This record gives sequence, structure tokens and C-alpha cells, in this order.
Amino acid sequence: MADPARAKRLAKRISTIVASAIEYEIKDPRLTGVTITDAKVTNDLHDATLFYTVIGRSLDEEPDLVGAAAALESARGVLRSKVGASLGVRFTPTLAFTRDTVPDTAHRMEELLARARAADEDLARVRQGAKHAGEADPYRVSGAEEESGGSGEVQAALDAEDTGDRNRQDD
Repeated sequence: MADPARAKRLAKRISTIVASAIEYEIKDPRLTGVTITDAKVTNDLHDATLFYTVIGRSLDEEPDLVGAAAALESARGVLRSKVGASLGVRFTPTLAFTRDTVPDTAHRMEELLARARAADEDLARVRQGAKHAGEADPYRVSGAEEESGGSGEVQAALDAEDTGDRNRQDD
């Protein structure tokens, strides 16, 4: 089993080589908006998984995810031979491409947070002039403590009423 630190270094080098080859050497128009975001190499250094994102050519245009995946699949052999020539290791890892969904998830989370902020602002606007229904403390009974004369007298009155087993007669 190889060193995990070596696997990380190899993954970083592979991602750099593949990203450079996609940008400068492979002339497939479907790879125009493809960016390599991360790479993982197995501990035995035989397989590499490259994560990519696809950005549309303009802000209004949706990215061609299917075309980019097909272009990466067709260029896999060329990219692997470029990686093998640049790395100089005994065994060139096989390359697998997986679309990175982290940016999509982050964008979705930003939308949800913006919606929550808007709902909080609406609630704050509604609550601005609102008053409580009834009194501020609805459970407080005014004058109840004054009538009973304090808690000590209340307890004595309760003890006098509750004689418990003392009233029983043994038969």
C-alpha cells in the first residue's frame, strides 16, 4: 500500500496535467467550459478520479453537461498517455471523470439562505407595529397574593383542611 501523502501529491499533479491538456492541447469545442476541480487517487495508485464542473459560455446559456461528459470520455486515452508521459511512474493510473456537484449544491444553499433572509425581513416588518393580545403577562393574577396574606398563611390553611389519616378511627 502506498503512502497517502504520495497519493495526494500524485492526485494534485494529475489534476494539473489534465487541466492543462484540456485547456491548451485538446481542441474539442465541447470542453470549452470544463474545469477540473479536484482529483482523488486510490492508495494503490492505480485509479484516479477527476472531478469537473461545466460552466456555460455565457450567463444565459445552460452548460452542455452531456456533451462535456462525452468529450471527456472520448479524450480519456489521450489524457492518460499525457499523464503517463509527465508523471514518470511505473504504472499510469486509469482516469475516471465525475461531475462535481459541490458548486451546484452551494448555489442551491445560497438561494435557500436568501429566501430565508427575505422571510425574516418580512416577519420583522409585520412584527414592527404589533402588540400582544391581552395583557403582557396573562398568567399573573393581580391582588391574589395580597388577599391570601402571604404563602405561610396559605400553607397553614391547606394543612388545616387536610387532616389525612388522623380523622380515621381504628375499628
